[in-house]
Amino acid sequence: MQPTTDFDPKVTAKKLIREARSGALATLMAGSGDPYCSLVNIATMADGAPLLLISRLAIHTKNALADPRASLMLDERKEGDPLQGARVMLMGTVQKTENPDARRRYLAYQPEAEMFADFADFAFYELKLKGAHLVAGFGRIVDLAPADLLTDVSDARAMLEAEPSAIEHMNADHADACRLYATKLLGAPDGAWRCVGCDPEGLDLQWERMGLRLSFPRRVTEPGALRIVLKQLAEQARAA
Repeated sequence: MQPTTDFDPKVTAKKLIREARSGALATLMAGSGDPYCSLVNIATMADGAPLLLISRLAIHTKNALADPRASLMLDERKEGDPLQGARVMLMGTVQKTENPDARRRYLAYQPEAEMFADFADFAFYELKLKGAHLVAGFGRIVDLAPADLLTDVSDARAMLEAEPSAIEHMNADHADACRLYATKLLGAPDGAWRCVGCDPEGLDLQWERMGLRLSFPRRVTEPGALRIVLKQLAEQARAA
């Protein structure tokens, strides 16, 4: 089924991935190949790849180590009939990552995991995407490729290196701006919203178990441009 013209499936899928705090991970049982599904918390790498922190003692990890093929279902988690909301099923392979940013980004999105992140049986894994199936309402069912879901970060090294300090600065010195981004620009309820991550295409905000994605008006690849865009968005929010 082809999408209608009043929505962008790539934007919709990316938003679901960036805002999700948890999802259903489906793996294949080692030995039998029977399907097995479990609930997992997730974060994202800078390019949007789903990031997991899982124990090798867990059945889903044992399954993935025997056969890395997996799928991950994410949904809006909004009130009302969940079948009326958008959801995306991601397909790929679960692979352990040694990326030094994995720990920092995961704990920024899932701070409660810090108490067990360094346990010997836990490690960080990425879902290496092979494709996705988006269901965003009637007439909005689309198959997507990895290039449709991931953010190009090849030209954004300077910005990504500055991301930790930028996030710390926003939360320490501009908490009011984070709150305004969420409430005035994204229509969220008032709360102690904080920044947890940014990339060339947008800013990720969280409060308790809610996640929001604030898209940038233009692509950002270096720290100076990031400061300008965040200031402009804050001014826009205050004006609203």
